Amino acid sequence: MTAPRPVPVARSTSDGAFSLIVAECFGIVTPTFQGEGPSCGHPALFIRLSRCNLTCTRCDTKYTWDWSQYDPATESSRRSVTDLVAWAASSPVELVVITGGEPLIQQRKLVPLVQGLLAAGKRIEFETNGTIAPEPALLVDGVRFNVSPKLASFGVEEAKSIVPAALEVFAASGQAAFKFVASTVADLDRTAELASAYGLAPVWVMPEGTTAEAITATARILAEAVAARHWHFTTRLHVLAFGEARGR
Repeated sequence: MTAPRPVPVARSTSDGAFSLIVAECFGIVTPTFQGEGPSCGHPALFIRLSRCNLTCTRCDTKYTWDWSQYDPATESSRRSVTDLVAWAASSPVELVVITGGEPLIQQRKLVPLVQGLLAAGKRIEFETNGTIAPEPALLVDGVRFNVSPKLASFGVEEAKSIVPAALEVFAASGQAAFKFVASTVADLDRTAELASAYGLAPVWVMPEGTTAEAITATARILAEAVAARHWHFTTRLHVLAFGEARGR
C-alpha cells in the first residue's frame, strides 16, 4: 500500500492562508444525520477534510489519502474558511461534524473555521484518530471530540496509531468521548487496557463493518461483553439507513 504523501491540489480560492483541503461537504442538499457515537441520530452537516497520517487497511474513506487508488486532484480541493462558514450557516441544522481523513492535520487553519461556525450558532464535533493533540484554541465551549484510536485489528501498527501524549490531552480536556471500532471480544480487552492506561472515558464501542449485515453480525458478537463493561454501544446508523453511499 502506498503511504500518504504531499501532493499539489488545484486552488479554488485566493486566500490560501485561510483555506482547507476538503474532500467533500454534505448534509444540506440531501439531509443526513450523525451516524455514530454520542450524537447518533442527530441531524448534521459534514465537512470532510482530505489527508490522513495513518494508512488503515480497513479505512472506509481511502479517497482522502490513498493515492494508489484515487486521484487527489479529483478527490480534493481547497475551500476558504469564509466559504465553508457560509455553506454551513445556510442550513438550520445545528450540528457540524468535521471529519476526514484526519482533520487535525490542518488544525491551525481550523481555528478560524471553528470560530466562524460558533459565531453562526453551530455546535461542532470533530472525528479524529487521536494521534494529534488539539491546540488550546480548539478546546472551547461548543466543540466536542469523538476520538477513535485505531487498534491493530483495524489494519494499522499501534506504534503509529496509539499516541499516549495526545490521548492524555484529550482525556484531560473533558470534551472528548473515545470511540473504538471493534470486531472481536479480544478488541474489547485491548480497549480496556488502553482506557485504563490513559484514563479514557467515556468509552463507546462501534462494531466494525461497512454493510448492514456485517454491522449487525458484529454487534451481536460484542453486545454482551460491552454491556458487561458498562460501556456505551453505537451502531453506524448511516450505513444501516443508506448503505455505502457517499455523502450520507
